[in-house]
Amino acid sequence: MEKINAKLRLSKQKLTSLPFRKIAPNIVTMLALCAGVTSIRYSISADWAKAVLCIFAAAFFDGLDGRVARMLKGSTKFGAELDSLSDFVSFGVAPAILLFQWSLSSFPKFGWFFCLLMSIGMAMRLARFNMMLDEEPQPEYWHHFFVGVPAPAAAALAMMPVMISFDFPELNWLVRSHAFCATLLCLVTFLMVSRIPTISTKKMKVPTYMFIPMMLVVALFATFIITQPWVTLGVMTICYALSIPFGVIIFLKEKQKYE
Repeated sequence: MEKINAKLRLSKQKLTSLPFRKIAPNIVTMLALCAGVTSIRYSISADWAKAVLCIFAAAFFDGLDGRVARMLKGSTKFGAELDSLSDFVSFGVAPAILLFQWSLSSFPKFGWFFCLLMSIGMAMRLARFNMMLDEEPQPEYWHHFFVGVPAPAAAALAMMPVMISFDFPELNWLVRSHAFCATLLCLVTFLMVSRIPTISTKKMKVPTYMFIPMMLVVALFATFIITQPWVTLGVMTICYALSIPFGVIIFLKEKQKYE
């Protein structure tokens, strides 16, 4: 009888309290969601720089919440669903509204269509990702790759024209044009929903002899992000875009090893 009462007390305790390690990742996810929603506010008020920075802040918190969950062993199904909803708002809705307010709002009849296209593409990508979590594990050669362009990278690619305009306003005639922004959103949407393999660093290991050089690169990056933030973020985004075809080549070579 005492054992039954002890089990009942334990079950009641589980229902009325949660360990902090289960809550901490969700707090980080909520910070990402807040950053994404705040970006929408700044887009509406035409404060473009703060709108872009908020989306990058959301990307930072999005990369952090998964690591916090793994470190604290606090992964939950609720957290996974919350993360997907946060990603949809921060990387599907916020960049679309930013591009609409910045350029496409003056595109008669069709401007909003391209913004909806990106948001729908993001929703489809995240739905597919959640579905893949319940399916059988992917082959080993997929472990270092994403299926399609991940949500934060897609948002960065969509915002590239805005970042270019900050330091190179003389290029506004191109990057702020309806044709350029509409074409870019179509391309980003395709990359999101496609099955093109893109490089993932989640399971990448750094050799010990590369530790010091990597720290120097991080220090150099921090210096540039403080002194020339838009050029640095823009160059990073362009480098990521250029890495996509190289990622496909590396994936095909990895796949051949297992065939």
